[in-house]
Amino acid sequence: MNDSRNDIRIALPSKGPLAADSLKLLTEVGLQVYKPNPRQYEAIIPSLPGVHVLFQRAGDIVYSVRDGSVDFGITGWDVVNERCPQNNTVITLLQELGYGHCSLNVIVPENWDSVHRMSNLIERSQSKGHSLRVATKFPHLTNNFFKGHKMEDIHLIEAEGTLEIAPTIGYADVIVDLVSTGTTLRDNRLKILQDGEVLASQACLIANRSALKTHPEVSRIARHLLEFLVAYLRASENLAIFANIRGASPEEIASQMFTKEVISGLQGPTISPLITRQAEPWHAVHLIVQKDQLAKAIEELREIGGSGVVVTPVTYIFEEEPLAYQEMLAALED
Repeated sequence: MNDSRNDIRIALPSKGPLAADSLKLLTEVGLQVYKPNPRQYEAIIPSLPGVHVLFQRAGDIVYSVRDGSVDFGITGWDVVNERCPQNNTVITLLQELGYGHCSLNVIVPENWDSVHRMSNLIERSQSKGHSLRVATKFPHLTNNFFKGHKMEDIHLIEAEGTLEIAPTIGYADVIVDLVSTGTTLRDNRLKILQDGEVLASQACLIANRSALKTHPEVSRIARHLLEFLVAYLRASENLAIFANIRGASPEEIASQMFTKEVISGLQGPTISPLITRQAEPWHAVHLIVQKDQLAKAIEELREIGGSGVVVTPVTYIFEEEPLAYQEMLAALED
């Protein structure tokens, strides 16, 4: 937060899939953005009074956070690393928001049959006797990656727009570009090198370091954002299971569950007695499991007599204090 203003600002992407998914995420975590006019470049978050939302191009958000004209921003991890590398004024609060997945890769023509890895690319470059022409929108990351592979003698071409056509028209030998599905590469007869991934990227949350350190209200909003985002993202990977199990006591049932791989829960199951008409020894069990372990959990519950199993989504899983917030505080002391 600049001293010249008294509002707190968060910048969101103004267009593209990253824009829609950012609004969707904030809505799902209870931080819905109110934007009555879709043409407006400003909005508010009613549940966070005093916080103003600005809509900018994803690449410009990094600069706005760096310069302090906004306090928080959601953008791509690729953009942060390219446009603000090792910049002490920008702090990453959450590197993985769970959407906008893509990767920055070294891409060559499909008909380069002998080129599958970076070592093959070096050999091809040497055999041609001239510097490899590399077209990219990410010159900083690209240059560092090629240096890491001992390929410093490259001709870097900074380009905008569509890059896939560059090798075909002879504008460049190879390209370094973002890939999500790979469909466009196949359509243009291009391929990714096996060890040519420069960076894996997705949407991330960043903040201005100075604003966090000098303005308590910005730090408070950071904690609120992290509290709900972390709790939501953690919950999205899990499911809640309710089941009925016959047993003399909660301890007896728990001892059976602790012998199983999955149904022991995050810290342990919650077990409470059921009041039945026949006064039978039934108990209700509640536990949290990861989504990819659901089938195994159902199997294990049945093995110890579980029945009436109900599975529901989980919206939030709050910790005592988000690790991300503790890491933010530690980073601010560096």
